[in-house]
Amino acid sequence: MNLNTYLVTQASHSARSTPEVVEAAIAGGVDVVQLREKGLPVRERLAVGRELRERTREAGVTFLVNDRVDLARALGADGVHLGDDDLPVGVAREQLGPDAIIGRSVSTVAGAKAAERAGADYLGVGAVFATGSKDVEEESTEIGLDRVRAIREATDLPFVGIGGITAENASSVVEAGADGVAVISAITQAADPEAATRELAAAVGVPA
Repeated sequence: MNLNTYLVTQASHSARSTPEVVEAAIAGGVDVVQLREKGLPVRERLAVGRELRERTREAGVTFLVNDRVDLARALGADGVHLGDDDLPVGVAREQLGPDAIIGRSVSTVAGAKAAERAGADYLGVGAVFATGSKDVEEESTEIGLDRVRAIREATDLPFVGIGGITAENASSVVEAGADGVAVISAITQAADPEAATRELAAAVGVPA
């Protein structure tokens, strides 16, 4: 699984519809699309997810669902991304099977080690910088690059840095040990999401 550029969708932080953003991000070379859409009723999330699943499958882009194991299964997603308030990694594995990709949000070395022991396939580490796109606990806000480095030293799992990441600071996150970067606003609020995706990929060292 390639984690270089990872888009988390959220229409409430977007200048256009989620399918439009995803289509542009795919054209720009995005590697992973995660259906988030916090605040949408699950039936609406399902409808959006079906459209995204079709587009990502055609493009060969990894498609994941935030939080909802049931929704991931219903959509035939490649996997799910879990947070502290979601099902444990082991339970999600039982529900989705051995081939599913299961990610886990962490902000500490202890959390990263626990997720690795539980069988997570990758981590989302953050919030690295200040962000207005996600509600995070105080101890998980602006964890900084030193924490990213510490987590890199503590685990062999691949991970993306997330939280306040832009094309201007993405390279520093990768240099600190992340395998890639995950963003919401840097793509969803861009005037040109395709170009923004390409800029992000270039910042993490992916040739145009």
